[in-house]
Amino acid sequence: MKSPGFKAIREFQKLNHFPGSFQIGRKDRLWRNLSKMQAHFGKREFGFFPRSFILPQDIKLLRKAWEDGGSKQKWIVKPPASARGIGIQVIHKWSQMPRKRPLLVQKYLHKPYLISGNKFDLRIYVYVTSYDPLRVYIFNDGLVRFASCKYSPSMKTLNNKFMHLTNYSVNKKNSEYQSNSDDKACQGHKWALKALWQYLGSQGISTTLIWEKIKDMVIKTIIASDPYVNSLVKMHVRSPYSCHELFGFDIMLDENLKPWVLEVNISPSLHSNTPLDVSIKGQMIRDLLNLAGFVLPLREDIAPSNSSASSSTNRSVLILHLVREKWRSDISTDEKVKRAFYLSQRFGDQDFCATILDVLTPDDVRVLAESEDELSRKGDFERVFPSHASSRYLRFFEQPRYLNILLNQWEQTYWLNRSKGINLLRDLCEKRVHLGNLADSVHHVSTYENATLPQVAQIVRTPAMSAIGYLPRRVF
Repeated sequence: MKSPGFKAIREFQKLNHFPGSFQIGRKDRLWRNLSKMQAHFGKREFGFFPRSFILPQDIKLLRKAWEDGGSKQKWIVKPPASARGIGIQVIHKWSQMPRKRPLLVQKYLHKPYLISGNKFDLRIYVYVTSYDPLRVYIFNDGLVRFASCKYSPSMKTLNNKFMHLTNYSVNKKNSEYQSNSDDKACQGHKWALKALWQYLGSQGISTTLIWEKIKDMVIKTIIASDPYVNSLVKMHVRSPYSCHELFGFDIMLDENLKPWVLEVNISPSLHSNTPLDVSIKGQMIRDLLNLAGFVLPLREDIAPSNSSASSSTNRSVLILHLVREKWRSDISTDEKVKRAFYLSQRFGDQDFCATILDVLTPDDVRVLAESEDELSRKGDFERVFPSHASSRYLRFFEQPRYLNILLNQWEQTYWLNRSKGINLLRDLCEKRVHLGNLADSVHHVSTYENATLPQVAQIVRTPAMSAIGYLPRRVF
């Protein structure tokens, strides 16, 4: 759906995409955005994507790289917006390069890690429930897709798609393709991810290290799409609730077990043709729908009001309506002042960022409560951002976001004692802080406006804020 189409989504409806997610879902946009991050932060942080060229605009750069690399290199040519292996070919001669159509040309990973002589890739399921604040989950299982012919680096084999491509849509057409119905068995040409970890572990390989690298790549790739998605969400989406997205990351291990992101699918296949597919995808979708946290719309949102309804029913609807309006409303001027103040600080000042929890505003409480509630429904998903170790990723955002700082600090403070944080939020919600029910409190904005930054820092560190509209966490 085009971005303006998101304006038609009602506040109680949920669509399985974010506007602008094609910025990592299209192969050419993925490369552009990751190469932009690499130019800014270096290959050490963003060196997990094969060098690529977008044709026709990069044709001269590609020609130079081709000539510099010599005659023995291989390149993989992909249409930028196709799927299921359609239009992909591996080439080694300039004369083989397709002409007159948009293409992504990548250095071919010619030394992949092999199992029983076959190359393979990993399908990793990544679920993003929100972009502001950013919340990213990774499913702890996935699929391992094998090429159905043993790998050979010979140039003579480049036309054999069953050898060089790992797409299931391609390899299932091979008469030698072997299916696998057991999610615990290391057999056939498709395995469960957990079965792969068990196999590699039996070879003395640290799978924990590989998994941590994969999580790192996933977080950075999602962050690369952040400025585009957030700007379009603010422009076209009524409520942040209305969007969520499942991504399918395709990842390959090279001979040194370094993971590489090959592409990101914004509509990963959920077809389940075998018991193995049902086992992995069925569990994943069940957990995803629980994480989605669907809410029921109020009756008047979906049907005309019934004039014969009882007065008690009408009162209940009115109360629900008032409560929901509180959740819908924009943040107050006071809250905007707090946000602007924390966004004026540098990421590196961890001592200062820690004070963001000293005074929790109504919107802070709502966001934190929603985040904790969501996390409690994660099933076999793991939340990788925010986490207690996510501070290092804040510097990769094109612009700082207050709610990311808030949630990051919350994780650092309560990850070892989550029940303490939940009890704090429960107390605040019982006092109706999340609804802004502090009618007798007056927040003097000038307290901030007329103070120097050091003076403001002192203000937010003290319980005095409870007298001007906020409740400091240490009181409870």
